[in-house]
Amino acid sequence: MMFIDIGDLSKALNGEYSAIYCYEQLANQAPTADIKNKILEIRNDEIRHFNMFSQIYTWLTGKQPTPERTEECQTDFQKGLSAAFNAEQETVDFYHELARKTDNPVIKESFTQAAADEQNHAVWFLYFMNHH
Repeated sequence: MMFIDIGDLSKALNGEYSAIYCYEQLANQAPTADIKNKILEIRNDEIRHFNMFSQIYTWLTGKQPTPERTEECQTDFQKGLSAAFNAEQETVDFYHELARKTDNPVIKESFTQAAADEQNHAVWFLYFMNHH
């Protein structure tokens, strides 16, 4: 059975950890309550992904992950939206790649579902970029 590379899993955890932090800052910069609430919903998805990937990491390694922020957050709202959009799009591809690399159904489904969520997030960020 092929499991996921721990380095790739750590990269995914660090990405989610960074997004959780940056999206809180982005939400606080939002020009309207509706946009803020949507960004906080997206952040909640990232927390769910982080927790799911943490469980996989612990299951595979027997250790708790020690995530690090690997990206700086933008201080300008428009630049933050653009950075978030690009990060989400890259993450979709990365998660699909990880899902394809494993034949473990739990891991495969976790990354496939997370990829779908990330694509949805990218659409929201693109919408905000073009309408605000």
